[in-house]
Amino acid sequence: MIIFIYLLMGGWLLCSPMLSHASLIQEKKCSECHRLSKDGNEKIGPDLFYAGNKFQASWLKQYLQNPVTIRSAGGTGDPDFLKGTQADSQRHPALSKKDAGQITQELMELILLDLPEKINHLEPLTKGQKAKIKYEFERTFSCISCHQSLNLAGKVRGGISGPSLVNAGNRLQARWVASWLKSPKTYSNKSRMPIYKMEDEARLRLTQFIATLKNENKR
Repeated sequence: MIIFIYLLMGGWLLCSPMLSHASLIQEKKCSECHRLSKDGNEKIGPDLFYAGNKFQASWLKQYLQNPVTIRSAGGTGDPDFLKGTQADSQRHPALSKKDAGQITQELMELILLDLPEKINHLEPLTKGQKAKIKYEFERTFSCISCHQSLNLAGKVRGGISGPSLVNAGNRLQARWVASWLKSPKTYSNKSRMPIYKMEDEARLRLTQFIATLKNENKR
């Protein structure tokens, strides 16, 4: 059973579960590497207290069974950050299908309530629109400096200091992407993500572009 406590934090409503002994998240000791609430110091793994806002459940379930490297330079809390290799001890363990399904269900309940905006169905981008937004992504905001993405030919390119966006369209929820672009400090006070002064329309365009970055488009 999960008991919910609601806390008003900085204008945001946080749904922070207190996990019972029946929780597989607790049994697998996920909190040793991940923060499950906004309290405490950041850990070696990504924060999970807003996993239900951030991830797509289908991707999360698959990832937990077959983990892939998203940060090839390691996390910012890693001693080997930006050294180009990731120690085997820091790779995520693979879970069984049953355990991955249960933990996915539990993680999708970890949410920040009342995100600033909802994003309805994103319209598909034309080839011309995608090319223009790609220019903003790469040149105007220099996202490519820190993040790998796909060029128009489906080839991987970009920096490695931030998480890869190559499969972000399958991994991330569009609403979270738009919220993160607007206010990364909401999620992490120590985030290295720049805070851009961009219009809401530009933020939506970048969100649309990131939603097109999927493994199935890789060549």
